[in-house]
Amino acid sequence: MRLADIPVVPAAAAHDCEGGELFALQVLGESMLPEFAAGDVVVIEPDGRATDGSFVVAFCAGEWMLRRLGRRDGAWVLEALNPAAPDATAPIGLSDLSTVRGVVIQKSRPGRRRSTKRYIE
Repeated sequence: MRLADIPVVPAAAAHDCEGGELFALQVLGESMLPEFAAGDVVVIEPDGRATDGSFVVAFCAGEWMLRRLGRRDGAWVLEALNPAAPDATAPIGLSDLSTVRGVVIQKSRPGRRRSTKRYIE
């Protein structure tokens, strides 16, 4: 049996996924250390429930980003975990949740089957 090739698309094309289909992305950069390292693969649920503390993928200021969603003084914000990240000291404020495109439900480290963490039950 031959496995079908899985297409790899740039993040800019990620918005072309159909409705609520799960999709996976590879983490780039170090802004979400220590929870997410460069090379980790995250599974995103587009229709997932985004709540305070959820890890989300958002399209904000013309770029895709993985951040923790937070609620501060009645407003939504996107936060980097790594204190050395440029926006770690000043979370990105959101007027609403329309920029959030999905919720992280799982992460895996390639090459390590036992290195999988689920974020929903």
